[in-house]
Amino acid sequence: MTRRYRSRANTADGGASRLKSPLDLGLISEYPASGGGRNRGSLEGSGKSTSKRPLRCPESTQADPPGPKGGGGGRRRARVSRLVSFSATHRLHSKSLSNEENLKLFGKCNNPNGHGHNYKVVVTVHGEIDPVTGMVMNLTDLKEYMEEAIMKPLDHKNLDLDVPYFADVVSTTENVAVYIWENLQKFLPLGVLYKVKVYETDNNIVVYKGE
Repeated sequence: MTRRYRSRANTADGGASRLKSPLDLGLISEYPASGGGRNRGSLEGSGKSTSKRPLRCPESTQADPPGPKGGGGGRRRARVSRLVSFSATHRLHSKSLSNEENLKLFGKCNNPNGHGHNYKVVVTVHGEIDPVTGMVMNLTDLKEYMEEAIMKPLDHKNLDLDVPYFADVVSTTENVAVYIWENLQKFLPLGVLYKVKVYETDNNIVVYKGE
């Protein structure tokens, strides 16, 4: 049985069109009613029972955006750390202060003959995990960079006498961390170095992030 669409539009005074009804605008359509009887929605004199139902807008066919591979947004990021240890001696002494002021400030660490530490350094790099290698950075490369930037210039050295950087800079652990950061930047790609953590002792620790 075919659908029938009926327009009630007519013209008046010179062919001007009257305001169209919802049926004329296509917002209401006529569907044959199921069963043989007439119902309250039938058109007069049609002899066929119809009911008026609102046309439904088609559902959106736009698919939800696909989820990222692996369940995350783009490539995963991670931080990778490596630890080295070195031994060195130094004396805490500022050329900007008098001997009395240095002794009062640094105490036994101002001993003219110096004192030593077994430093531990944790270097952390960060970046995207390469989808091919599965690594942020090759640890073999990081090991070599740390050897050049930390071990060769600092291990078994007198920091104040053997490292030019500390000729005019007090060799506190804070400044040791800064020195290591700046030295590593010469080897690592820009933006890869995340943190340098220096243990002077198990209780005295400095973290430097390039600020």
